[in-house]
Amino acid sequence: MRSLLAALSSRRFENMVRWVLVAAGAWLAVSALAPRQTQAQGIFLTGTGPINQAMGGAAVAAPIDSAGALNWNSASISGLRRSEMQIALGAILPTMSLDSQAFGLSGSTPGESGVTPVPTMSWVGRNPNSPWTFGIGVYGVGGFSSNYPASSLANPLTANPILTPQPPFGIGVGRVYAKAEIYQVALTVAYALTDRLSIGLAPNIDLANVQADPLFLAPPNFVGGVPNYGPGTGSRYTWGGGFQCGLFYVTDLGWQFGASYKSKQWFEPLHYNSNDVLGNPVFNRLQFDLPSIISIGAAYTGFERLVYAIDVRYFDYAGADGFSAAGFLPTGAVAGLGWKSVFGVANGLRYQLTDRLALLGGYTYIENPIPSSQEFFNIGTPLIMQHFLSLGASIRFGRRTYGNVAWTHGFEGQLTGPYQTPFGSIPGTSVTSKTTVDQITVGVQVLY
Repeated sequence: MRSLLAALSSRRFENMVRWVLVAAGAWLAVSALAPRQTQAQGIFLTGTGPINQAMGGAAVAAPIDSAGALNWNSASISGLRRSEMQIALGAILPTMSLDSQAFGLSGSTPGESGVTPVPTMSWVGRNPNSPWTFGIGVYGVGGFSSNYPASSLANPLTANPILTPQPPFGIGVGRVYAKAEIYQVALTVAYALTDRLSIGLAPNIDLANVQADPLFLAPPNFVGGVPNYGPGTGSRYTWGGGFQCGLFYVTDLGWQFGASYKSKQWFEPLHYNSNDVLGNPVFNRLQFDLPSIISIGAAYTGFERLVYAIDVRYFDYAGADGFSAAGFLPTGAVAGLGWKSVFGVANGLRYQLTDRLALLGGYTYIENPIPSSQEFFNIGTPLIMQHFLSLGASIRFGRRTYGNVAWTHGFEGQLTGPYQTPFGSIPGTSVTSKTTVDQITVGVQVLY
């Protein structure tokens, strides 16, 4: 009995209980949001910079680096130990395919998206003798890329029906090309109300370039009374803006808590110089906004050399122009992408293995914003991954200089839906998108 009591009161047992509680909390948070169907990542990247990416994007209550803190919780920059500057470059490589069945034909085509670069730059000025902390972040926050070649009806055995020419020349939509790049500048200030509680505010400036061919969201041209959608690649970068505010709280028990609200990012209208099938000029104008994001998070630092963080987020796609509406308008244009609002969970661990080397890992999950009924309109935005695993490392090269690297793998997601027309779906037809993604990011971090 004495040996049992001694074991129960030991430091090892105490640490084991802490581990069990933390693991149970993470499991419950993920299980509460567990999907019942194929899920998607949505338009936002899982993390910002190599450190935050390696943590699975968890940062609302765990200000481990300037880039993650600036993007996910403006108040948390008060929790950084020193002033910091960081620069990084990421490369995203999706692997995707598009399958379809229609009118007795079936086919599969791999995508040719290539590599998309994602830059990150961040700075935070921290004065331990002042309650004020200032920062600025410049980073990519989201986007997508797809590129499928056209398919020919000349050989029915190899034709992919969805990629054959648009009616009246075929039974598909032709080649599919879509690309979106969204960048954000966060001008951030945080104020420590007490030694434990900080608030933060960040006006955001956004820059986006969105291209799509064919452009379903614009009214079609009519060829022989049949609608034909023109290209949407003749566009420019578009400006937008919004704001972020947050809270960050530290306890004596090793727990930290945070909450943030990133407003909808309002963009000026997107303008496209397009053309009809005869080459005559057509000018289109669309409205797209980024959805608002609500995040709450917790982090535990009570273990020696280890930090655990978990964030829960709500992405309000149903409240954002361009994402929320669905179906056809009287003009023949598609009203929107038809996305719904979703929840997501990000988990991250950081372990200081030696004085010079820290290892990081993360797992991210998010609900599916794209219903299967909207797959036909989202073949250019196949953001249908549900699980993301991240690994990374931080190596100290000098007294205050660190090299950081992260790798993230998005496991394959799949979504299937029927052909859609203004009169409803076409029985016996289907379109299926399959996507996986890998991202690697490297960067340098300087503390001073």
